[in-house]
Amino acid sequence: MLVAALLAAYLPARLPAQDTIPTGYGTLRRDDVAVRITTDRVDIQVLPLREGIIRLLAPDTYRSLAELVRKRQATIDSVAMQVGVQRPTLVLVTFVGLLPQARFNPEDVNLASGGQLFRPVGIAPTSATWGSFQLAAQEQATAIYLFDEGITFREDLIVSYQTRSTTAWSRSVRILDQEDARVRARVGTPPN
Repeated sequence: MLVAALLAAYLPARLPAQDTIPTGYGTLRRDDVAVRITTDRVDIQVLPLREGIIRLLAPDTYRSLAELVRKRQATIDSVAMQVGVQRPTLVLVTFVGLLPQARFNPEDVNLASGGQLFRPVGIAPTSATWGSFQLAAQEQATAIYLFDEGITFREDLIVSYQTRSTTAWSRSVRILDQEDARVRARVGTPPN
């Protein structure tokens, strides 16, 4: 009985694949669903890495994002353990420089979901340019952000950076819902 209780505490109630469509059927591009915020120095792109979302992206995009997470899994697990989050919510954040020596502050990216503010609990850089916090024009810096559990990507979400915020995720939800319905119709999978 003790073993069953311990397993229940560490395993998700449902496996991620049970909540998602099969891979290889999505047609969306990252730009179709990523949320963007632009300042005078940087353009920030925010893309949730939840399996049910990235499986709706085109097969090559899905594979590259899934591989990115797989390659960084040890770092993600280490950061999650350090901050005490068992199942972090993963979000890919990309900063693009708009002018030479564009400075950025990675800690200033926040999400609001269900009336609750979520600040990153950890960051797993995926590009060598991340640590300088400064970019050349058109240079990118990318990282996987870890947030506490509780963020829902099926409803409106507010993405903010410093003093700017956007509710553009509501558009992404509509696009994702439409794509989900199209894919499920093609493969004969019942909706969630």
